[in-house]
Amino acid sequence: MTVAPVSPGFSTTIEALRLREWQLGPGQPTLVTDQFSADDFHLIVDDRADVHVSSKDGRFYLGWFPNGRPGTDGEGWTIAVTGTAKVRGFHMSFDTETPADIVAAAVARVLETSRRVRQPGTHE
Repeated sequence: MTVAPVSPGFSTTIEALRLREWQLGPGQPTLVTDQFSADDFHLIVDDRADVHVSSKDGRFYLGWFPNGRPGTDGEGWTIAVTGTAKVRGFHMSFDTETPADIVAAAVARVLETSRRVRQPGTHE
C-alpha cells in the first residue's frame, strides 16, 4: 500500500485537532469573592450558605449558589448590572461546575469597566 504525501498545511490541521485538556470543576470561589472590597461592596452569606455581593450603589450584584440557585437548573453564579433609564442592564449566569477562574475573569472584566460617577456638589 502506498501513502500519498502529506501537504504542509495538512499536518497543521491534524495538530489543531489533537485533544486538549480543559479545566473542569468549580475550583476555588475565593478567586471571585476576593475581588470585592468592603469600601465599595456589601457581602452577605445567607442561611443556605449562598453568597451575595452587591455594590453600595445597588447597580451590581453577584450571587454564588454552591448547591444551585433555587428555581433554576444548576445555576451556580449570577452576575447582574442594572441599567439606566436610557440603557438596558445585563445579566449572565454560570452553572455550579463552571471553574471559578472563568467566573473570576468575567467579574474582573465587569469591574474594570466600572468607574466612579462624580456626584454634583462633591469633590470626588
